[in-house]
Amino acid sequence: MTCWLCVLSLPLLLLPAAPPPAGGCPARCECTAQTRAVACTRRRLTAVPEGIPAETRLLELSRNRIRCLNPGDLTALPALEELDLSENAIAHVEPGAFANLPRLRVLRLRGNQLKLIPPGVFTRLDNLTLLDLSENKLVILLDYTFQDLHSLRRLEVGDNDLVFISRRAFAGLLALEELTLERCNLTALSGESLGHLRGLGALRLRHLAIATLEDQNFRRLPGLLHLEIDNWPLLEEVAAGSLRGLNLTSLSVTHTNITAVPAAALRHQAHLTCLNLSHNPISTVPRGSFRDLVRLRELHLAGALLAVVEPQAFLGLRQIRLLNLSNNLLSTLEESTFHSVNTLETLRVDGNPLACDCRLLWIVQRRKTLNFDGRLPACATPAEVRGDALRNLPDSVLFEYFVCRKPKIRERRLQRVTATAGEDIRFLCRAEGEPAPTVAWVTPQHRPVTATSAGRARVLPGGTLEIQDAQAAGQRHLHVRGQQRGRQRHPAANRTPGEAHNETLAALRAPLDLTTILVSTAMGCITFLGVVLFCFVLLFVWSRGRGQHKNNFSVEYSFRKVDGPAAAAGQGGARKFNMKMI
Repeated sequence: MTCWLCVLSLPLLLLPAAPPPAGGCPARCECTAQTRAVACTRRRLTAVPEGIPAETRLLELSRNRIRCLNPGDLTALPALEELDLSENAIAHVEPGAFANLPRLRVLRLRGNQLKLIPPGVFTRLDNLTLLDLSENKLVILLDYTFQDLHSLRRLEVGDNDLVFISRRAFAGLLALEELTLERCNLTALSGESLGHLRGLGALRLRHLAIATLEDQNFRRLPGLLHLEIDNWPLLEEVAAGSLRGLNLTSLSVTHTNITAVPAAALRHQAHLTCLNLSHNPISTVPRGSFRDLVRLRELHLAGALLAVVEPQAFLGLRQIRLLNLSNNLLSTLEESTFHSVNTLETLRVDGNPLACDCRLLWIVQRRKTLNFDGRLPACATPAEVRGDALRNLPDSVLFEYFVCRKPKIRERRLQRVTATAGEDIRFLCRAEGEPAPTVAWVTPQHRPVTATSAGRARVLPGGTLEIQDAQAAGQRHLHVRGQQRGRQRHPAANRTPGEAHNETLAALRAPLDLTTILVSTAMGCITFLGVVLFCFVLLFVWSRGRGQHKNNFSVEYSFRKVDGPAAAAGQGGARKFNMKMI
């Protein structure tokens, strides 16, 4: 009898090694004692199940059919740290529904039918650090919606129908570090509502129908370090003061319709280390666009419409390590565009129609050590090396294709064009060199003329200057002189665009102006006095050397002959001056 009892008692002592939760496990759920997790995913539940153990730390209720949360649905769970209610049909949450979860840190309500969150829903969630409200149907965020979430660090409210955020909606979020607003109907950003997020470090604004960035949007966010603006199709400009007051280290403005590098807005972002302007219709990077970004290490301009990177475009980028210009329209990238290429470690220029000539020689010379991030750039021209990767080119081709020939203008003679009113005027400029030089036109006021310039003047393909619809009365004659400047650019002539046309013609008809006359008169007087003084010194030295001191001598000076009646009246008469040495 004793032995039988001992045998029976052995399994009784072994069973408590992995006991079930004290409160049992809810029906249609799985409980894990080691992690204190209860998983009720995809169980077609229409309400929170009963019998959840009090010691549960992780509760999974996602992908069910729960429609409403009431204060009594979640019984006292003092140990619960993470609650997932994603992808249900929750359309209403009563205030106090989460009041019995004092240790809750993560709450996920993504993918439900919430249209409004009344104040008091998040009462007593003092330890909550992550709240996900994305993919709901929220239309408005009311004042003080999150006022009790003093420890919240990350808030997700994207993919909603938001049209308005109240001025005090974010009041109380003193510890919030990350905020994501995406795929909603916001048409403006409220600087006052964002101003409550004093500790915000990262702000992501994606897929929004906002057309402008205003000066006050981010002014009250002194701690913001990372700003992402993505997929704003209505945004065409980043205003000069829109980033004022920020000390960003990372800025991303992608998939918008800005057509120029926002140099004025970037001017005060001296702490920026990463800048992404990819997938914008930017065609040109002007000189000095990033000159104030002395700490920048990464620059991305991929997938844009870049056709020209001007010399010294990257002036000031002393610490640049990574440059991504892939998938653009660049035919070359000259060494003169950089402040220094010695700091560059990774270069992406793949996906561009590169012309393999001497302008790319600096890349070819570094092709063994420069990192192309696994995407090797290839030659588009000349035809003999088309498709060949720069890294794989043999050294023998360096002397065949990567040699430059100094550019020059073919015809430097004056061009005389006669036109009547209403006709178009064209001036040719032909230049040759290797690589093919660029022809540029400028006005007498040093304003450049391009193919898209306003007014009647424009540059045609091939470098010809065309002035449309000449508006001068009668016939006019205009002379153009060619001039070669620099190594790559060749401004070959002066042009007369738009409103400056008549002014330039008047200047051509008048050979001299008042300034020219005054300068000529002054130069003549200075020359005359200089000759007199020279003669005086010469005679003095000569007389002292010979020991002869003459007290009187005369100097005779004839004025230069000039055209005109005044000159004819005084012709043939030399003027004599008597001088006495003292």
